[in-house]
Amino acid sequence: MSGGGPVTLAVDHRRTTRFWLVVAAVFLIVQIVTLALMGRIPICECGYIKLFEPGVNTAGNSQHISDWYTPSHIIHGFLFYWLAIVALPRASFGARLTLAVVVEVAWELLENSPIIIDRYRTATMAVGYQGDSILNSAMDTVAMVLGFLFAARAPVWLTVALAIGFEVATAIVIRDNLTLNVLMLVWPVEVVKAWQAAL
Repeated sequence: MSGGGPVTLAVDHRRTTRFWLVVAAVFLIVQIVTLALMGRIPICECGYIKLFEPGVNTAGNSQHISDWYTPSHIIHGFLFYWLAIVALPRASFGARLTLAVVVEVAWELLENSPIIIDRYRTATMAVGYQGDSILNSAMDTVAMVLGFLFAARAPVWLTVALAIGFEVATAIVIRDNLTLNVLMLVWPVEVVKAWQAAL
């Protein structure tokens, strides 16, 4: 009887994980190429790249590496990690991560479609929203992946606490967060819109 069973399993596990990571990377490339075909600009029209854009209703919002909406995408990662466990209870970590990337990529492409851009302009505080630059959209997906990886390793209580902290902080600073963003996109509330516009 061979004694190499555990070693073989470890090698197979590494190969499987590597395979799914490559698949996830391919979906990110598909996102970038599709956005380019949709006519999205590669980087901010200002011609330079910032690590963080502090303005909300500014021309630089959703154009640089990160902004006040980056925490929302990190929370996407938290949520997708837990949903992937429920949806794929027997799947490998790599398969779950790939599912999360597919969902995030699908959202990023939808978010930058004319119908959603127009919806943001009419129903939310993002009156001048023009859509994301390709750089910003790709980094939103990377932020989701970071959130997913964090949720996979951190205690649930810490992940929940961080998500609540992100939501409270962004609500205070920019009067918007993931919860309000979804609410205003799906079911606009005039009182909330007026409160956000008063910032």
